[in-house]
Amino acid sequence: MIRFMQKSNPRLEMNEFALRIKAWGKELGFQSVGIADINLGAAEENLLQWLAAGHHGAMDYMAKHGVKRARPAELVPGTLRVISVRMNYFPDSSGEAEAVLLDLSRAYISRYALGRDYHKVLRNRLEKLAKRIREVGECQCRVFTDSAPVLEVELAQKANLGWRGKHTLLLSREQGSWFFLGEIFIDLPLAVDATQQGHCGTCVACMDVCPTRAITAPYIVDARRCISYLTIEHKGSIPIELRPLIGNRIYGCDDCQLFCPWNRFAGKSIEPDFFVRNKLDDVSLIELFAWSEEEFHMRMAGSAIHRIGYEQWLRNIAVALGNAPATPESKKALSTRSQHASHVVREHVEWALQLVAKHETD
Repeated sequence: MIRFMQKSNPRLEMNEFALRIKAWGKELGFQSVGIADINLGAAEENLLQWLAAGHHGAMDYMAKHGVKRARPAELVPGTLRVISVRMNYFPDSSGEAEAVLLDLSRAYISRYALGRDYHKVLRNRLEKLAKRIREVGECQCRVFTDSAPVLEVELAQKANLGWRGKHTLLLSREQGSWFFLGEIFIDLPLAVDATQQGHCGTCVACMDVCPTRAITAPYIVDARRCISYLTIEHKGSIPIELRPLIGNRIYGCDDCQLFCPWNRFAGKSIEPDFFVRNKLDDVSLIELFAWSEEEFHMRMAGSAIHRIGYEQWLRNIAVALGNAPATPESKKALSTRSQHASHVVREHVEWALQLVAKHETD
């Protein structure tokens, strides 16, 4: 079954191979590696209820794949186990996040997007790990990095990498929640890890601090109200009633993580790919709004931010400028886009200019 072993006890072989895989993962820069079975029955029921409530918003792909997310063997036939990995991303050179949030003239960008696109970084490392596994064990395995219908938090919890917090993200005693997750589906009956139990207790800090009250109940997020969804996944016009709540968050939102007590223990990333680029951790809204489309593509190439495109980039910044202190400079910046070719950009610029005018007369 496994070329490097000649033992007569298959269970012992799987135990030893699992340990080797975890060691290889650590060598490749993953902070933690665990292994889970593929029984996700309870998670499937929760997923169906979440979809039925419409909490996925316009993310039609969530409903399209349906229960396949909770059935790894249907996604990749023959799958018996899922190897889950965790990699820290909070950059050591990141500016003080809370200070940026309080200064509405500055742009807040989710800490995971300050460097290189994590999809590329994790996929490259996972492919290296999968290659090593194939070289030693006669098996089939497939890599995923938030690129397919996979319930990665549920699988990571079963793999003992942490527990699902009330904000629905994975939490770890050792690393908080500032990390990425990735998976390898494999057709070997590897030894599995014990499911980790939750440690949130009665804490509801993440729920209380959410600007739009998107965490409607413990472990339930209504994406339609989530700032990450509104600034990244949502196309077109942002609901007017939610715009003031977005503040200066122009790409994603970290509030539920920033104020989570467990993130006091979070480690900083040592991955150069996740270091801050373009000074995005401490930059003014006006400066970013002045970028031309060519400059946006040039600077954001290789970044997760590039995926939203220039139109959404301007839309998001226009909302933030509307929420920022009204100044002659902000009014001038908004006016430069008042005749933009995109009706979406024009709509949000007009809204922001109306707020600026209101503040001027107050």
